[in-house]
Amino acid sequence: MKKLIALVLAAMLCMAACAALAADLKIGAVMLGDETEGYTLAHMEGIKQAAAELGLSDSIVWKYKVPEDQTCYDSALDLVGQGCNLIISNSYGHQSYMALAAEEYPDVTFVAMTGDFAALSGLDNLKNAFTKVYQSRYVSGVVAGMKLAEMLGDGTLSAEKQPNSFDADGNVKIGYVGAYNYAEVVSGYTAFFLGIRSIVPNVTMEVMYTNSWFDIDKEGAAAEALVAKGCVIIGQHADSTGAPAAVQKLQDAGTICYSIGYNIDMLPTAPTAALTSATNVWSVFYKELFEAALNGEEIAPDWAKGYDDGAVAVTGFGPSCAAGTAEKVAEVEAALRDGSLKVFDTATFTVNGETVTTYLADVDDLGDYVGETEAISDGVFLESFYRSAPYFDLDIDGITNLDA
Repeated sequence: MKKLIALVLAAMLCMAACAALAADLKIGAVMLGDETEGYTLAHMEGIKQAAAELGLSDSIVWKYKVPEDQTCYDSALDLVGQGCNLIISNSYGHQSYMALAAEEYPDVTFVAMTGDFAALSGLDNLKNAFTKVYQSRYVSGVVAGMKLAEMLGDGTLSAEKQPNSFDADGNVKIGYVGAYNYAEVVSGYTAFFLGIRSIVPNVTMEVMYTNSWFDIDKEGAAAEALVAKGCVIIGQHADSTGAPAAVQKLQDAGTICYSIGYNIDMLPTAPTAALTSATNVWSVFYKELFEAALNGEEIAPDWAKGYDDGAVAVTGFGPSCAAGTAEKVAEVEAALRDGSLKVFDTATFTVNGETVTTYLADVDDLGDYVGETEAISDGVFLESFYRSAPYFDLDIDGITNLDA
């Protein structure tokens, strides 16, 4: 009985201590969008899930639809004024404004998600984080490749029936809607392309940029233009449902086309056109971040994790996915976890017809756009190794960039 009482008292003391720690942490969240925008929604869900697990649900102050300008700085300062001692922003363009706020308030920790210069800033209270989402983009490419292989195998897709969907060399044409011509986007669409090509080697991909992270109309128009050029799979690194919705509309009209989304499950938008989406599991990072802040532990200046830690994934498979997709994805995900599969294995792609054996990447991002860090080791491009934000920006053979 005494032992039981002691255990109960210990548990009560632990709960009281945790509550005291939680009371000392107040989180400010500067969001580029709101719940209507997939990328921000994924962050919001990750923050809320991590906060709920740690008893911090009432310790968050939200700022929505904060543009990548002076408004971000003003928002950060307002959160400081409200007592927040951990402030997060979720878009790359927020970073410089977060850094300004971090200089002024050294006792507050600022985390600029997807940023790239925290480690070099000299500010102990400025941090960056991003996932190894290129891994889940590769897996989403495998899903797309399985669908292509099925259509080619059963004759649904052929050069005779759909000549516009094949180039002069007999390669199947696929498309990609990109936000900006940044390394983050290039890294993602290259991984997606390599995932497809691991299943169907004879493919080419055209990329159209919208020059916006979130623009439903532009993303839809880019998807429509790519399908009109014959592309049968449309991937995306853009934050709305515009591309999947456009692909679904075209499919309903009788065109052979399918969609691979980003951030969120696109099946509600494109019930038969959507195959899956590459996504980040942000709760993994946010739980680590909040726990470190609660316990007074060091927060890494650059955080980047992937399948090993459950920080990236693909969403559920749509009804149009090829038979055997789930089994193939499980195999590929296991290989990514154990390290036997490297997404940017230089043996799997060429640049101007040559295997890339050395590449100086612009990792320090001092604004000079000069590569200074050797990114290739033992035949692998080490993405998100020297910093969390992607720096793979090679233009590999088989991918063509277009103006949207």
